[in-house]
Amino acid sequence: MRREKHSKGWNEIKTNDSWAIFKIMGEFVNGFEKMSVIGPCVSIFGSARVREGHPYYDLAVKISQRISEAGYGVITGGGPGIMEAGNKGANLAGGTSVGLNIDLPFEQHDNPFIDEDKSLDFDYFFVRKVMFVKYSQGFVVMPGGFGTLDEFFEALTLIQTHKIHTFPIILVGTEFWKGLMDWIKNTLVEAGNISPKDLDLIKLVDTEDEVVEIIDAFYKGRTLSPNF
Repeated sequence: MRREKHSKGWNEIKTNDSWAIFKIMGEFVNGFEKMSVIGPCVSIFGSARVREGHPYYDLAVKISQRISEAGYGVITGGGPGIMEAGNKGANLAGGTSVGLNIDLPFEQHDNPFIDEDKSLDFDYFFVRKVMFVKYSQGFVVMPGGFGTLDEFFEALTLIQTHKIHTFPIILVGTEFWKGLMDWIKNTLVEAGNISPKDLDLIKLVDTEDEVVEIIDAFYKGRTLSPNF
């Protein structure tokens, strides 16, 4: 009986996985169609748990305003906290404000500063992450949690392994990120697990002006295009 029960459960999973392929394809098609016509954008990541009035929230608003004024759209995860601040700054500056929403049991809900025609909904994290990587001209990484670190390290891995074009990866908040950067330098580099030159992929800043200066300097004389 136990063997039959296990076998039935496994077959049900296989069947569900097969049908899920069509839903996954649909999310990719919808995402590619909508994102491909938006134009050059910069993605902003950070904690969903900070609120208006927090220094990092207010800084994210300023950063996204400056990014928009520099001619780039702003992409966020579409939710509250730093994501809301990113969309808010773009909205205040009259720039393109994109939200890539994900269905989660907590924390995530649409923020009101996303352009009405640029709000996309995803069930699958991996599909959503492809949209961030493919259509971003840079990652601005504000203080955040596991999700923020996930996006940060995925971009570093894809660039390091030459799976995508190099683009600016900017950590904002020296005080917040110092411990991580020290560990990367003193542990990963010292152990030989990454090369010293890999540190050049990461920029550490504290102000909105520094963010835009890095992005503008990187793309001076370069063609803006999707990353793959």
